[in-house]
Amino acid sequence: MTPRRTAPGQEAALIAGIERLVRCESPSDDLAAVARSAAAVTEVGAALLGAGPERIVLDGRTHLRWRFGREPRVLLLGHHDTVWPVGSLERLPFEVRDGVLRGPGCFDMKAGLVMAFHALAALDDLDGVTLLVTGDEEPGSPTSRELVEDEARGCAAALVLEAAGPGGALKTERKGVSRYEVLVRGRAAHAGLEPERGVNATVEVGHQIAAVAALADPALGTTVTPTRLEAGTTVNTVPARARFEVDVRVRDAAEQRRVDAAMRALRPVLPGAGVAVGGGPNRPPLPASASRELFDRARRLAGALGIGPLASVAVGGASDGNLTAGTGTPTLDGLGAVGGGAHADDEHVLVAELPGRTRLLAALVAELLAAERARPGGDAAGCPPGRNRRHRPVLADQLRDGSGCDHDRRD
Repeated sequence: MTPRRTAPGQEAALIAGIERLVRCESPSDDLAAVARSAAAVTEVGAALLGAGPERIVLDGRTHLRWRFGREPRVLLLGHHDTVWPVGSLERLPFEVRDGVLRGPGCFDMKAGLVMAFHALAALDDLDGVTLLVTGDEEPGSPTSRELVEDEARGCAAALVLEAAGPGGALKTERKGVSRYEVLVRGRAAHAGLEPERGVNATVEVGHQIAAVAALADPALGTTVTPTRLEAGTTVNTVPARARFEVDVRVRDAAEQRRVDAAMRALRPVLPGAGVAVGGGPNRPPLPASASRELFDRARRLAGALGIGPLASVAVGGASDGNLTAGTGTPTLDGLGAVGGGAHADDEHVLVAELPGRTRLLAALVAELLAAERARPGGDAAGCPPGRNRRHRPVLADQLRDGSGCDHDRRD
């Protein structure tokens, strides 16, 4: 099975789809905006794939899932929420000029979603493909984490449509993330009349910040960064309360465990002070071993397609690819748009790269599906061997009543 050749005008169609999604603003914390964005994603995807997705709402956050066939083999993963508040388009309007597409959320990662739709539309047989588009990735996937992990388990591969790295590099390694809040308790007193009666939470929090920062290990790539800090109430009162937050990035699970144990072992330095630690690991690392075979496959396909040498990069930022790798599923990230400026005013996509990277994604999905079907017992359950199959998405009601397999459909 091979993807069809790029249709004339595909670049224009890709741009039109990206524009539709970018113009529908979708900040993660605005549930109504995310719901409107899910409707726009459904519109663009259904027009290309011939059917709409299953709409999954968890704690008010809207996620979308297309399932083709009954046995998931390859998971395509993306998100439609962004960091940009509603109204950002007024200051940073959507535009395409001199081969560069701009607009809030275009690079991270609405272009990647449109690329996924076009890549799948180019395939003759989608049996075994799941496309999951979540609506809360930017704040750490609070409602979709379990959904992502459940979809990844048992798949041969997870392909993540996050934006590419510098120069179009695929992201083959991501650090794991932990987040903590350290609460410090002291005792208030008048700073001028009797400061000795107090227990200064600001002084104690200084001790704790120094201890936390010392947990970093640059040689291993472990960063432990105290970030937001609050302490005290008035200028003439010994502070009774203080708190700070900590961002941790690690390359391997052992370091994540080491830092977690050290954080939970923090103890007060000043007599009478108290320290409490909340939080913990948020995302496991995506190690190079999880992506090595998939990257080698993608690099070979890129050469065959004439796209040019394909590079890889390790990054400190996390994505839902960390979650899929954490389930043991081989994961390749950064398969989305080539450009730059994620979360910044200069966010942009290089238009000329869109068709080629979409062809690469289609070829990668096609080859992975073919490899899975070639394994003993790899033919789709319930579908006669040798039939020409084009599967529509299987929704929850179809899974229950057995109507999901459309054996004789031709496109």
